[in-house]
Amino acid sequence: MSGSWEDREVLQEVWAGKLPAVFSLAEADTELGEAEEAPAPCYLMLPRMSYLPLAMDKVRKHFSDSQRPGAQDNTGQMWFSYRGTPLRWHQPIGLLYDLLCSASEGQELPWEITVHLTSFPVDLLLPLHTRDTRDQVETVFMSALKEADQLKHNGKVVSLMQKKDHNQLWLGLTSDKFDQFWAINRKLMEPSGAAGEEGFKHIPVRFHVAGVDNSGQATSNILQRLISPGLSLGEVIRDMGWSSEARVVTQGVSPDASTPILWMSRHLSYPDNFLHIVIVL
Repeated sequence: MSGSWEDREVLQEVWAGKLPAVFSLAEADTELGEAEEAPAPCYLMLPRMSYLPLAMDKVRKHFSDSQRPGAQDNTGQMWFSYRGTPLRWHQPIGLLYDLLCSASEGQELPWEITVHLTSFPVDLLLPLHTRDTRDQVETVFMSALKEADQLKHNGKVVSLMQKKDHNQLWLGLTSDKFDQFWAINRKLMEPSGAAGEEGFKHIPVRFHVAGVDNSGQATSNILQRLISPGLSLGEVIRDMGWSSEARVVTQGVSPDASTPILWMSRHLSYPDNFLHIVIVL
């Protein structure tokens, strides 16, 4: 990459972030005899920048011999949960962990995830099907990317991209290749002529306010507003109406309140070009 805005070491460090996870098959989807033990769990290193459905093939293959008869017919509706809370497959893996684990007291590693093959929670999760799983994730990813570009550059960067550029972004992400992804993504991070030499028109940010419902399950309320690129993180938190005591987590870290939100957008955003910030009140 060229240009003066980027700190390549930070970008590479954020990109390389991974979470050790252990996947265990839900008892309801396991066929066990009286003397049989539960199937061995599946251990994976999950890229923070990726999405859970992209790990489904490995998980499904691992448990292919341990599924309850009839469960095979439901593999298109595989879903994951953590301590009873369904995991939203359309959100980045790092965000899910920060929201459910980092926001609580103490961090749990490896991340214990339960695999389900039946009883898909249609009221809580977007439908996900086997045949076009990767296509569905790509559609969600590109939709968010276009929204982020609209906020930063009035949509001008994505609109000028060719199909091969879109493909390179997606393949760079799914194959975990930093240089392949950033060769295209840097165009989305460069200054906008309409916004001046330094920044963007607005900063793409989604705030995920962590909470717990009456049943003890983790919840999150998503807030999104127009954010000026000239503010610091602390100023953004204040403008949103939250106390300076609120805990702020993104990419597994709690940035200092003085950190410029523009710098965070360029270095700590997920591949969809949004800053996903967890707020713990």
